[in-house]
Amino acid sequence: MADAAIFIGWGNPVHGREQHSLEVFTESMTYWGQLQQDGTIEDVQAYLLEPHGGDLAGFAVLRGDRANLAAVHASDDFQRLVTRAGLIVENLGVVQATTGDALTAQMGTYQQQIAELAS
Repeated sequence: MADAAIFIGWGNPVHGREQHSLEVFTESMTYWGQLQQDGTIEDVQAYLLEPHGGDLAGFAVLRGDRANLAAVHASDDFQRLVTRAGLIVENLGVVQATTGDALTAQMGTYQQQIAELAS
C-alpha cells in the first residue's frame, strides 16, 4: 500500500521550447508508466491545469512504497528526466510526500510534539 509520493509540478514551457516540452512530457509519461507496469510504483496520475494566473501549469503524482520511491528519485533515469524538464519548463519542482498509513503515523508524531511543547 502506498505510504509515499513524489509530487512533480511544472509551469509553462520556456518560450521557444514548446515542442521539446511535449517530447519530454511524453517521455516522462512513458517512463512513469513503465515504473507502474514493473510494480516499482503503485500509481501515477498527471494533471494539466487550466490558466489561473499562477505559476503551476501541471503536475504529476507518483505513489508507492517509500523505499521504492526513494530509489526512483535517486535513479539516473529519473534525474536525467528532471534535468531535461528543468531546461524546458519554468518553475519545475520535485517534492517527496507522505500518504496512507505513514501520513497517519506522521500526524500522530506531530500531535504528540504539540502536546509535549504545550506542557
